[in-house]
Amino acid sequence: MVWFSFILAFSALMIIARKNLWLGMFVGALIIGILNMEFQQIIEVTISTLTDIPILLLALAVGFIPIIGGSLQVSGLMDDLVNNLQIKRKIFLGLSPALMGLLPIPGGALLSAPMLNKAGKDIPKVDYAAINVWFRHILIMIYPLGALLACSKMADINIYQIILRVLPAFAVLFFLGYFFLLRQVEGDMPRTKRLDLKKLLIPLLIIFSAPIIHIILTHFQLMDEISLLIAVSCTLLITKFVGNLKLENYRYIFQKMKPWNFFLIIIAVFFFLHIFETSNVSTAIAKIVFSKNFLIIFIAVILGILTGRIQLPVSILIPIFIAKFGAAELTALTFSVMYVSVFIGYMISPVHPCVSVSIEYFQTDYKKFVGKFVLPSLIGLLFVYFISILLI
Repeated sequence: MVWFSFILAFSALMIIARKNLWLGMFVGALIIGILNMEFQQIIEVTISTLTDIPILLLALAVGFIPIIGGSLQVSGLMDDLVNNLQIKRKIFLGLSPALMGLLPIPGGALLSAPMLNKAGKDIPKVDYAAINVWFRHILIMIYPLGALLACSKMADINIYQIILRVLPAFAVLFFLGYFFLLRQVEGDMPRTKRLDLKKLLIPLLIIFSAPIIHIILTHFQLMDEISLLIAVSCTLLITKFVGNLKLENYRYIFQKMKPWNFFLIIIAVFFFLHIFETSNVSTAIAKIVFSKNFLIIFIAVILGILTGRIQLPVSILIPIFIAKFGAAELTALTFSVMYVSVFIGYMISPVHPCVSVSIEYFQTDYKKFVGKFVLPSLIGLLFVYFISILLI
Protein backbone atom coordinates (compact mmCIF):
# COMPACT_ATOMS: atom_id res chain seq x y z
CA MET A 1 0.00 0.00 0.00
CA VAL A 2 2.90 2.37 0.81
CA TRP A 3 4.51 1.95 -2.60
CA PHE A 4 1.16 1.94 -4.39
CA SER A 5 0.21 5.23 -2.72
CA PHE A 6 3.55 6.84 -3.61
CA ILE A 7 3.37 5.77 -7.26
CA LEU A 8 -0.29 6.82 -7.54
CA ALA A 9 0.40 10.18 -5.86
CA PHE A 10 3.47 10.83 -8.01
CA SER A 11 1.58 9.95 -11.20
CA ALA A 12 -1.35 12.20 -10.31
CA LEU A 13 1.03 14.99 -9.36
CA MET A 14 2.92 14.75 -12.67
CA ILE A 15 -0.29 14.81 -14.72
CA ILE A 16 -1.94 17.70 -12.86
CA ALA A 17 1.32 19.69 -12.51
CA ARG A 18 1.47 20.13 -16.28
CA LYS A 19 -1.38 22.59 -15.86
CA ASN A 20 -1.19 23.54 -12.20
CA LEU A 21 1.76 22.73 -9.93
CA TRP A 22 0.28 23.71 -6.58
CA LEU A 23 -2.94 21.78 -7.23
CA GLY A 24 -0.92 18.74 -8.29
CA MET A 25 1.08 18.85 -5.06
CA PHE A 26 -2.05 19.19 -2.95
CA VAL A 27 -3.69 16.23 -4.71
CA GLY A 28 -0.51 14.12 -4.47
CA ALA A 29 -0.20 14.87 -0.76
CA LEU A 30 -3.85 13.99 -0.13
CA ILE A 31 -3.48 10.65 -1.94
CA ILE A 32 -0.51 9.74 0.26
CA GLY A 33 -2.36 10.94 3.35
CA ILE A 34 -5.65 9.15 2.66
CA LEU A 35 -3.96 5.82 1.90
CA ASN A 36 -1.46 5.91 4.80
CA MET A 37 -2.82 8.12 7.59
CA GLU A 38 -5.89 8.48 9.75
CA PHE A 39 -8.34 11.22 8.83
CA GLN A 40 -7.64 13.09 12.06
CA GLN A 41 -3.91 13.17 11.24
CA ILE A 42 -4.58 14.66 7.80
CA ILE A 43 -6.76 17.39 9.37
CA GLU A 44 -4.07 18.17 11.95
CA VAL A 45 -1.32 18.44 9.32
CA THR A 46 -3.55 20.61 7.12
CA ILE A 47 -4.40 23.00 9.96
CA SER A 48 -0.80 23.19 11.21
CA THR A 49 0.46 23.99 7.68
CA LEU A 50 -2.21 26.62 6.94
CA THR A 51 -1.68 28.35 10.30
CA ASP A 52 2.11 28.23 10.36
CA ILE A 53 3.12 31.93 10.46
CA PRO A 54 6.65 31.47 9.00
CA ILE A 55 5.22 29.48 6.06
CA LEU A 56 2.55 32.11 5.40
CA LEU A 57 5.10 34.94 5.54
CA LEU A 58 7.42 33.04 3.20
CA ALA A 59 4.55 32.40 0.78
CA LEU A 60 3.56 36.07 0.86
CA ALA A 61 7.15 37.17 0.17
CA VAL A 62 7.48 34.70 -2.71
CA GLY A 63 4.16 35.95 -4.09
CA PHE A 64 5.60 39.48 -4.26
CA ILE A 65 8.64 38.41 -6.31
CA PRO A 66 6.81 37.86 -9.66
CA ILE A 67 5.12 41.27 -9.17
CA ILE A 68 8.62 42.78 -9.07
CA GLY A 69 9.45 40.91 -12.28
CA GLY A 70 6.29 42.13 -13.97
CA SER A 71 6.95 45.69 -12.77
CA LEU A 72 10.45 45.68 -14.26
CA GLN A 73 9.00 44.39 -17.51
CA VAL A 74 6.02 46.78 -17.77
CA SER A 75 8.05 49.84 -16.72
CA GLY A 76 10.63 49.17 -19.43
CA LEU A 77 13.46 48.93 -16.89
CA MET A 78 14.37 45.42 -18.03
CA ASP A 79 14.47 46.56 -21.66
CA ASP A 80 16.77 49.43 -20.61
CA LEU A 81 19.11 46.90 -19.00
CA VAL A 82 19.27 44.56 -21.99
CA ASN A 83 19.53 47.36 -24.58
CA ASN A 84 22.57 48.77 -22.82
CA LEU A 85 24.50 45.51 -22.70
CA GLN A 86 26.90 46.65 -25.43
CA ILE A 87 29.34 43.80 -25.08
CA LYS A 88 30.79 40.83 -26.96
CA ARG A 89 28.23 38.46 -28.46
CA LYS A 90 29.23 35.50 -26.30
CA ILE A 91 28.84 37.58 -23.13
CA PHE A 92 25.49 38.93 -24.31
CA LEU A 93 24.21 35.42 -25.07
CA GLY A 94 25.10 34.24 -21.56
CA LEU A 95 24.17 37.35 -19.62
CA SER A 96 20.80 38.23 -21.18
CA PRO A 97 18.97 34.99 -20.29
CA ALA A 98 20.80 34.86 -16.95
CA LEU A 99 19.47 38.27 -15.92
CA MET A 100 15.97 37.43 -17.15
CA GLY A 101 16.17 34.18 -15.22
CA LEU A 102 16.31 36.13 -11.96
CA LEU A 103 12.69 37.10 -12.52
CA PRO A 104 10.23 34.23 -11.90
CA ILE A 105 8.09 35.06 -14.90
CA PRO A 106 5.74 32.32 -16.15
CA GLY A 107 7.01 31.20 -19.54
CA GLY A 108 10.04 33.41 -18.96
CA ALA A 109 12.17 31.51 -21.45
CA LEU A 110 9.98 33.02 -24.17
CA LEU A 111 11.06 36.48 -23.00
CA SER A 112 14.77 35.78 -23.15
CA ALA A 113 14.61 33.77 -26.41
CA PRO A 114 13.90 36.77 -28.72
CA MET A 115 16.85 38.63 -27.15
CA LEU A 116 19.23 35.91 -28.29
CA ASN A 117 18.16 36.38 -31.90
CA LYS A 118 19.72 39.86 -31.75
CA ALA A 119 23.13 38.15 -31.71
CA GLY A 120 22.81 37.08 -35.36
CA LYS A 121 21.68 34.24 -37.63
CA ASP A 122 25.02 32.43 -37.89
CA ILE A 123 24.48 30.45 -34.66
CA PRO A 124 22.64 27.09 -34.97
CA LYS A 125 19.10 27.07 -33.61
CA VAL A 126 19.80 24.16 -31.25
CA ASP A 127 22.69 26.18 -29.76
CA TYR A 128 20.34 29.09 -29.15
CA ALA A 129 17.87 26.77 -27.37
CA ALA A 130 20.61 25.22 -25.23
CA ILE A 131 22.11 28.63 -24.35
CA ASN A 132 18.68 29.98 -23.44
CA VAL A 133 17.97 27.14 -21.00
CA TRP A 134 21.47 26.73 -19.52
CA PHE A 135 22.20 30.39 -18.84
CA ARG A 136 18.63 31.35 -17.99
CA HIS A 137 18.89 29.11 -14.94
CA ILE A 138 22.54 29.35 -13.96
CA LEU A 139 22.21 32.43 -11.72
CA ILE A 140 19.06 31.00 -10.11
CA MET A 141 21.32 28.41 -8.46
CA ILE A 142 22.76 31.03 -6.12
CA TYR A 143 20.18 33.85 -6.23
CA PRO A 144 18.66 34.14 -2.71
CA LEU A 145 15.18 34.94 -4.02
CA GLY A 146 15.07 32.05 -6.48
CA ALA A 147 14.27 28.36 -6.09
CA LEU A 148 16.86 28.05 -3.32
CA LEU A 149 14.75 30.14 -0.96
CA ALA A 150 11.95 27.63 -0.35
CA CYS A 151 14.40 24.69 -0.47
CA SER A 152 16.57 26.16 2.29
CA LYS A 153 13.48 26.66 4.44
CA MET A 154 12.46 23.04 3.95
CA ALA A 155 15.91 21.90 5.04
CA ASP A 156 15.95 24.46 7.90
CA ILE A 157 19.44 25.60 6.89
CA ASN A 158 20.56 29.22 6.50
CA ILE A 159 20.34 30.12 2.83
CA TYR A 160 23.65 31.97 2.77
CA GLN A 161 25.48 28.96 4.23
CA ILE A 162 24.09 26.94 1.33
CA ILE A 163 25.04 29.57 -1.25
CA LEU A 164 28.67 29.51 -0.08
CA ARG A 165 28.79 25.74 -0.61
CA VAL A 166 26.97 25.86 -3.94
CA LEU A 167 29.37 28.48 -5.37
CA PRO A 168 32.05 25.96 -6.52
CA ALA A 169 29.45 23.92 -8.44
CA PHE A 170 28.00 27.14 -9.85
CA ALA A 171 31.46 28.16 -11.08
CA VAL A 172 32.04 24.75 -12.68
CA LEU A 173 28.63 24.71 -14.41
CA PHE A 174 29.09 28.29 -15.59
CA PHE A 175 32.48 27.39 -17.11
CA LEU A 176 31.07 24.23 -18.70
CA GLY A 177 28.26 26.24 -20.27
CA TYR A 178 30.77 28.72 -21.62
CA PHE A 179 33.14 26.01 -22.89
CA PHE A 180 30.53 23.89 -24.65
CA LEU A 181 28.01 26.54 -25.76
CA LEU A 182 29.66 29.97 -26.03
CA ARG A 183 33.40 29.52 -26.55
CA GLN A 184 33.33 29.57 -30.35
CA VAL A 185 30.99 32.57 -30.71
CA GLU A 186 32.97 35.57 -31.98
CA GLY A 187 32.29 39.27 -32.55
CA ASP A 188 30.56 42.14 -30.74
CA MET A 189 26.91 43.02 -30.44
CA PRO A 190 25.75 45.69 -32.91
CA ARG A 191 25.74 49.14 -31.30
CA THR A 192 22.72 51.15 -32.34
CA LYS A 193 23.11 53.92 -29.77
CA ARG A 194 25.39 55.22 -27.06
CA LEU A 195 25.69 53.40 -23.75
CA ASP A 196 23.40 54.85 -21.05
CA LEU A 197 25.09 53.84 -17.79
CA LYS A 198 22.12 55.00 -15.72
CA LYS A 199 19.69 52.74 -17.59
CA LEU A 200 22.14 49.87 -17.21
CA LEU A 201 22.81 50.19 -13.47
CA ILE A 202 19.37 51.11 -12.08
CA PRO A 203 17.65 47.81 -13.05
CA LEU A 204 20.66 45.86 -11.75
CA LEU A 205 20.47 47.67 -8.40
CA ILE A 206 16.74 46.95 -8.16
CA ILE A 207 17.22 43.25 -8.93
CA PHE A 208 19.86 42.85 -6.23
CA SER A 209 18.31 45.23 -3.68
CA ALA A 210 16.07 42.60 -2.06
CA PRO A 211 18.86 40.14 -1.12
CA ILE A 212 21.04 43.06 0.05
CA ILE A 213 18.26 44.41 2.31
CA HIS A 214 17.54 40.87 3.50
CA ILE A 215 21.17 40.32 4.52
CA ILE A 216 21.27 43.66 6.36
CA LEU A 217 18.03 42.94 8.26
CA THR A 218 19.28 39.52 9.42
CA HIS A 219 21.61 41.39 11.81
CA PHE A 220 18.61 42.87 13.67
CA GLN A 221 17.48 39.51 15.12
CA LEU A 222 14.14 39.61 13.27
CA MET A 223 12.34 36.45 12.22
CA ASP A 224 13.96 35.52 8.90
CA GLU A 225 10.63 35.42 7.07
CA ILE A 226 9.80 38.93 8.32
CA SER A 227 13.20 40.20 7.11
CA LEU A 228 12.55 38.61 3.74
CA LEU A 229 9.05 40.10 3.45
CA ILE A 230 10.35 43.58 4.33
CA ALA A 231 13.19 43.24 1.79
CA VAL A 232 10.88 42.14 -1.03
CA SER A 233 8.31 44.82 -0.16
CA CYS A 234 11.00 47.53 -0.25
CA THR A 235 12.17 46.33 -3.67
CA LEU A 236 8.58 46.35 -4.93
CA LEU A 237 8.13 49.95 -3.76
CA ILE A 238 11.46 51.01 -5.30
CA THR A 239 10.40 49.46 -8.62
CA LYS A 240 7.06 51.26 -8.50
CA PHE A 241 8.57 54.72 -7.95
CA VAL A 242 11.60 54.35 -10.21
CA GLY A 243 9.47 52.83 -12.98
CA ASN A 244 6.75 55.50 -12.56
CA LEU A 245 4.09 52.80 -12.39
CA LYS A 246 0.45 53.68 -11.77
CA LEU A 247 -2.07 51.63 -9.84
CA GLU A 248 -3.79 50.65 -13.09
CA ASN A 249 -0.50 49.08 -14.27
CA TYR A 250 -0.73 46.57 -11.45
CA ARG A 251 -4.04 45.20 -12.71
CA TYR A 252 -2.25 44.09 -15.88
CA ILE A 253 0.79 42.88 -13.89
CA PHE A 254 -1.40 40.76 -11.60
CA GLN A 255 -3.24 39.24 -14.56
CA LYS A 256 0.00 38.45 -16.37
CA MET A 257 2.15 37.26 -13.44
CA LYS A 258 -0.57 35.47 -11.39
CA PRO A 259 1.29 35.96 -8.06
CA TRP A 260 -1.30 33.88 -6.19
CA ASN A 261 0.09 30.79 -7.95
CA PHE A 262 3.52 31.40 -6.41
CA PHE A 263 1.93 31.94 -2.98
CA LEU A 264 -0.02 28.68 -3.27
CA ILE A 265 3.01 26.75 -4.54
CA ILE A 266 4.86 27.49 -1.28
CA ILE A 267 1.85 26.39 0.81
CA ALA A 268 1.52 23.23 -1.32
CA VAL A 269 5.24 22.40 -1.07
CA PHE A 270 5.17 22.48 2.73
CA PHE A 271 1.83 20.64 2.89
CA PHE A 272 3.30 17.87 0.70
CA LEU A 273 6.47 17.82 2.83
CA HIS A 274 4.53 17.58 6.11
CA ILE A 275 2.23 14.83 4.82
CA PHE A 276 5.24 12.94 3.45
CA GLU A 277 7.04 13.22 6.81
CA THR A 278 3.99 12.23 8.89
CA SER A 279 3.10 9.19 6.77
CA ASN A 280 5.29 6.08 6.68
CA VAL A 281 6.11 6.52 2.99
CA SER A 282 9.48 8.19 3.56
CA THR A 283 10.52 5.40 5.95
CA ALA A 284 9.56 2.70 3.44
CA ILE A 285 11.45 4.37 0.63
CA ALA A 286 14.46 4.94 2.89
CA LYS A 287 14.87 1.16 3.24
CA ILE A 288 15.96 0.81 -0.39
CA VAL A 289 18.48 3.67 -0.25
CA PHE A 290 21.97 2.16 -0.44
CA SER A 291 24.04 5.20 0.56
CA LYS A 292 23.96 8.96 0.98
CA ASN A 293 25.52 9.50 -2.43
CA PHE A 294 22.97 7.23 -4.07
CA LEU A 295 20.16 9.36 -2.62
CA ILE A 296 21.53 12.89 -2.86
CA ILE A 297 23.07 12.49 -6.31
CA PHE A 298 21.56 9.65 -8.35
CA ILE A 299 17.98 9.76 -7.03
CA ALA A 300 18.12 13.57 -6.92
CA VAL A 301 19.04 13.79 -10.60
CA ILE A 302 16.35 11.27 -11.58
CA LEU A 303 13.67 13.19 -9.67
CA GLY A 304 14.85 16.44 -11.25
CA ILE A 305 14.51 14.90 -14.72
CA LEU A 306 11.15 13.26 -14.00
CA THR A 307 9.49 16.29 -12.44
CA GLY A 308 11.16 19.20 -14.25
CA ARG A 309 11.01 21.01 -10.90
CA ILE A 310 13.30 21.89 -8.01
CA GLN A 311 11.13 22.28 -4.92
CA LEU A 312 9.16 19.08 -5.50
CA PRO A 313 12.17 16.68 -5.62
CA VAL A 314 13.68 18.43 -2.59
CA SER A 315 10.41 18.02 -0.66
CA ILE A 316 10.57 14.27 -1.42
CA LEU A 317 14.29 13.82 -0.73
CA ILE A 318 14.52 15.61 2.63
CA PRO A 319 12.14 13.33 4.62
CA ILE A 320 13.66 10.21 3.00
CA PHE A 321 17.16 11.38 3.95
CA ILE A 322 16.11 12.17 7.52
CA ALA A 323 14.32 8.82 7.91
CA LYS A 324 17.42 6.95 6.68
CA PHE A 325 20.33 8.95 8.11
CA GLY A 326 18.87 11.33 10.71
CA ALA A 327 18.33 15.09 10.74
CA ALA A 328 21.80 15.79 12.14
CA GLU A 329 23.37 14.38 8.95
CA LEU A 330 21.56 16.89 6.72
CA THR A 331 24.34 19.47 6.83
CA ALA A 332 24.64 22.53 4.59
CA LEU A 333 27.18 20.70 2.41
CA THR A 334 25.06 17.55 2.10
CA PHE A 335 22.00 19.59 1.19
CA SER A 336 24.01 21.61 -1.33
CA VAL A 337 25.07 18.42 -3.14
CA MET A 338 21.44 17.29 -3.20
CA TYR A 339 20.25 20.67 -4.47
CA VAL A 340 22.84 20.90 -7.26
CA SER A 341 22.08 17.34 -8.39
CA VAL A 342 18.35 18.11 -8.58
CA PHE A 343 19.19 21.30 -10.44
CA ILE A 344 21.20 19.50 -13.13
CA GLY A 345 18.36 17.04 -13.71
CA TYR A 346 15.86 19.88 -13.76
CA MET A 347 17.75 21.80 -16.47
CA ILE A 348 17.71 18.85 -18.88
CA SER A 349 14.19 17.58 -18.10
CA PRO A 350 11.79 17.21 -21.05
CA VAL A 351 8.91 18.26 -18.77
CA HIS A 352 10.68 21.46 -17.72
CA PRO A 353 8.56 24.23 -19.33
CA CYS A 354 11.59 26.36 -20.27
CA VAL A 355 13.05 23.40 -22.19
CA SER A 356 9.89 22.77 -24.18
CA VAL A 357 9.21 26.42 -25.05
CA SER A 358 12.87 27.03 -26.03
CA ILE A 359 12.85 24.00 -28.34
CA GLU A 360 9.57 25.17 -29.87
CA TYR A 361 10.68 28.79 -30.29
CA PHE A 362 13.96 27.94 -31.99
CA GLN A 363 12.33 25.14 -34.04
CA THR A 364 14.69 22.35 -33.03
CA ASP A 365 14.05 18.99 -31.33
CA TYR A 366 14.69 17.51 -27.89
CA LYS A 367 17.18 14.89 -29.12
CA LYS A 368 19.50 17.56 -30.55
CA PHE A 369 18.95 19.70 -27.45
CA VAL A 370 19.95 16.88 -25.10
CA GLY A 371 23.02 16.25 -27.24
CA LYS A 372 24.24 19.73 -26.29
CA PHE A 373 23.63 19.07 -22.58
CA VAL A 374 24.96 15.53 -22.09
CA LEU A 375 28.67 16.27 -21.66
CA PRO A 376 28.43 19.42 -19.50
CA SER A 377 25.76 17.79 -17.32
CA LEU A 378 27.77 14.59 -16.80
CA ILE A 379 30.95 16.52 -16.03
CA GLY A 380 29.02 18.67 -13.56
CA LEU A 381 27.62 15.57 -11.86
CA LEU A 382 31.08 13.99 -11.68
CA PHE A 383 32.37 17.13 -9.97
CA VAL A 384 29.53 17.01 -7.44
CA TYR A 385 30.15 13.27 -6.90
CA PHE A 386 33.85 13.77 -6.14
CA ILE A 387 33.06 16.61 -3.76
CA SER A 388 30.58 14.31 -2.01
CA ILE A 389 33.09 11.44 -1.80
CA LEU A 390 35.82 13.69 -0.40
CA LEU A 391 33.86 15.82 2.06
CA ILE A 392 30.66 14.00 3.08
